[in-house]
Amino acid sequence: MTIPAFEIGSQQGLASLRPVMRPQSRPGRGQALVRMRAACLNHRDLLVLHGRYGPLRAAGRVPLSDGVGEVLALGEGCTGPAVGTRVVCPHFVGWLDGDFDPAVFGADLGTSLDGWLAGQVEVPAAALVPVPDALSDAQAAPLCAAGLTAWHALVEFGRVRAGDLVLTLGTGGVSMFALQLARLHGARVAITSSSDAKLAQARALGAEITVNYTTHPDWAAALLRASGGQGADIVLETGGLATLGASLDAAAPNARIALIGALGGYGATQLPNVTTLVLKNIVLKGIASGSRAMLQRLVRAAATGGLVPVIDRSFAFDEAPAAYAHLQSAAHLGKVLVRGI
Repeated sequence: MTIPAFEIGSQQGLASLRPVMRPQSRPGRGQALVRMRAACLNHRDLLVLHGRYGPLRAAGRVPLSDGVGEVLALGEGCTGPAVGTRVVCPHFVGWLDGDFDPAVFGADLGTSLDGWLAGQVEVPAAALVPVPDALSDAQAAPLCAAGLTAWHALVEFGRVRAGDLVLTLGTGGVSMFALQLARLHGARVAITSSSDAKLAQARALGAEITVNYTTHPDWAAALLRASGGQGADIVLETGGLATLGASLDAAAPNARIALIGALGGYGATQLPNVTTLVLKNIVLKGIASGSRAMLQRLVRAAATGGLVPVIDRSFAFDEAPAAYAHLQSAAHLGKVLVRGI
């Protein structure tokens, strides 16, 4: 018996993504075989296909780090969720709890291990988190990477509280999760974008302050004016060093800045505004997704709070190349989803 999958190929762009048929596997000791029900794309999936996410990967690697599935079989020694259980897992499948260790990159779904863009995926059973009935597949699929990153930044690191002002840059998956999670915790939200239409959608989801950084190049000053000079208590910095200087300017005293990505490019090489960092007593921390324990807390909060992630578009499994193209167009708001077979 064979199962459909996509592989990353030569990693020279979107055309490298190739459909294949693979033999059905049997789970090894401690492993679970999971049928993919839905998966979501992240920006790093684009970087992998373009050969810009660390070293080139094996051409036969299956991509995607976000997904939800159903346990089909368990290998020897497994005490995890039973066959038939819907599950998610962190894409760093070896990071179960505790502090981050760079070694987690050695077992990373979609890069160093096969990911979710296949009919079936094999993962360590210990990494699995059961999905409650209160969450649909579309609600659960985006939690493992984008949702977990936002949760780590806001809750585990940022200690978000009611009344805080949270600033998130752009309207991609992490930013939209941050908006929704912040609102669940009673915080206020400021968000930036180059699209007035996307900012209008963000306001409809509860954003209080919206700034178009194209029409307001000094968006930090615009945010400070809109917040009455207060500034942001928590910043999800997805632009990287290209926007970090402005984020420091927009931050309140004692703010927490979570440095998550580099969507603004890699031109800047030095940390800006070190004096501002010190004078405002700001805490700056790099965030690389999160652990199984964090994901378990996020799943519980999502089910209890009725979190409905923003899904921009949904594609059939065999339309995965079109899903990648849609993500690359940057026309999306929130997540791009691929349905299981």
